[in-house]
Amino acid sequence: MAIEVGRPGDVIVVWRLDRLGRSLRDLIDLVRKLDRKQIALKSLQEAIDTTSSGGKLIFHIFGALAEFERTLIRERTQAGLAAARSRGRKGGRPKALNADKRRLVAKLYYQREHGIHEICRLMGISKPTLYKYVEEANA
Repeated sequence: MAIEVGRPGDVIVVWRLDRLGRSLRDLIDLVRKLDRKQIALKSLQEAIDTTSSGGKLIFHIFGALAEFERTLIRERTQAGLAAARSRGRKGGRPKALNADKRRLVAKLYYQREHGIHEICRLMGISKPTLYKYVEEANA
C-alpha cells in the first residue's frame, strides 16, 4: 500500500475520503500515522489538503466533531442502561436454566456421583455455565 512505501514529503491523493477508511475514526488514525511519517494527504472530492494549514485545520475539526459524537453516544448509552437498571431490567443473555434446575446442577456437582461432562450433557449446558451456576449457588 502507498502508506507503507511513502517517504517524508510525499503526498497521497485520493478521490474521496471514504475510499481511504471505513469510519471517521479509521481516517483520523490514518492521517495521524501519515503525519508522523511526514506524508501529506489530498482528497479531491472534499478539497482537503493536509499540506496546508487550512486543510489540517478542517481535518482536525472533523476529528473533534467525531470525538464529540462518540462521547455523546457513550453518555446516552450509559444513561439508557442506568434507566433500564432503575426499572429492574438486567442486561445480558437470559439464563439457560431456571432457578430450580440451576440448584439441581450445583447439587449434582457436589454429590460427585456424576461427572462434569455428564451433568453438562444431561442439562444441555457448557462447562463454564456449570461452574457459573455452582458459584451462584455458593453465593
